[in-house]
Formats: sequence, C-alpha cells, structure tokens
Amino acid sequence: MEQQTKVGKYLFLAEPFHCDFSNHLFMGHLGNHLLNAADFHANDRDFGMHYLNTIYKTWVLSRLSIEMHEMPSAYAHFYVETWVENVMRFFTHRNFKMTDSETGRVYGYGRSVWAMIDIRTRQPADILAVKDGAIATYVDTQMSCPIDTPLRVKTGKDMLLQRTIDTHYSDVDVNGHINSVKYIEHALNLWDAHWYQTHRIHRIDVAYVAESHWGDRLHLYLEQVSDEEYNICILKQSVDEELPVETCRIKIRFVNN
Repeated sequence: MEQQTKVGKYLFLAEPFHCDFSNHLFMGHLGNHLLNAADFHANDRDFGMHYLNTIYKTWVLSRLSIEMHEMPSAYAHFYVETWVENVMRFFTHRNFKMTDSETGRVYGYGRSVWAMIDIRTRQPADILAVKDGAIATYVDTQMSCPIDTPLRVKTGKDMLLQRTIDTHYSDVDVNGHINSVKYIEHALNLWDAHWYQTHRIHRIDVAYVAESHWGDRLHLYLEQVSDEEYNICILKQSVDEELPVETCRIKIRFVNN
C-alpha cells in the first residue's frame, strides 16, 4: 500500500437542506462530516473500519469538542483536515480543522478522543497491537489545533429533567448503537428557534460514557452554568432496566449573534 500523508484533507458541501433558518450548516451535520473525515482518513491508511471489522474491532468515540468562529453557509464548499495527534494503548487523539475551500478562511477546529473495542465483547482493545502499532507512523505533532482539549463536563444537583425521547431506526449507526451526533441534536433541540435567532453555538464538548441502543429511552437533564453556558446529562433506560444509566454529558457555550 502506498504511504499516505499524515494529514487528510476532505472536501464537503454545506447542502442547503442541511442548513438551518439562518442559512448556516446545522451543528449536527458538521459533526457527521467530522466523523466521516475521520473514517476516510483511517480507512485510507488501513486502520479504519474496513480493516478492523475483519478482525472484530471497531472505533468508538469517547470525547468530541468542536469550537467554531462561524458555520459554513448554504452551498459553501469547505475542507475538513484531520490528523492523529497521539496514540496510547487504549485511546487515540484526533484533531480537525475546518476551512473555506476558496478563501482558506478558518471556520473552526475540533478535538476528539477515540477508543478501539472488540465488537464481540464491547471491551477495550489494544490499539498498538493492531498491525504492530502502524497507526503510530501517522501521528502528526506539527499541525496546530489552537483550542482547548476536551473540557470536563460536570453534572450538579441542580439539573432538571427537560425531555424524554424514544429512540428509533434512524438513530442507529453502522456500529449498531445510537449515533454519536444524535445526542448533540437532541441536546440542541432543548432550545427553541427564538433562542437561535439571537445566539449561535461557539463550542460544544461531549463526553460519551456508555452506549445506548435502539429502543432505549433517553432522559435529558439540563443545568444552566451562566447566561450562555449549559451542561446537559443524558441518561438511557432500556425496557429491562429499572433505573436509567448515564450515557453522555454535554457542555454547550453560546455567544450572541
């Protein structure tokens, strides 16, 4: 296999029906573009799901942080660059940079943490044991990602239940669990359209705690930290569980438009 560059660069389009009423890309669709770029990058370098599934392994997202100066507008073509910042035995750190394809203007950056699991046991797998740790040859420490590392999302006693959601077919992804971005979309729906007329998302931090699956009910709890910063805790509850279990935590920081 021909040696690939360490940094992958992929062109995407802000399709008009993936944009909100402000004519800008939904955060959820941007999140899916980042996950696709990560998948393309890993597959191109032979440590993606195409290969991993043959040895009963897959990647799962553990942390995701996205910080945006602005969102691409409808019909804009933009690049997502992605690279692996470092690799440990059970986790790897991957970064993202989003730029306008014509002007090079930077829209924002992302950081993520991934774990490898065995798809039969759902237990962590040793990343460095796959192909003698070949992923380490693609670590790039030169590319800059000038945003904070994923922030710790705390949950306090003041969190209040806002909504309970049933999960269905379209919530489930190729890994057989609720898609990572679906949690973000459900969380962002806690605010109405009037809020988004005067606010935009500056940064979002997601900590994935446990998998949830088709048929689980999701309970969304919200806590206001400041005028424009909120913490969300999402609990899952399956039909055979008496008590709900935490599945992810989200911190959202808004700014005025």
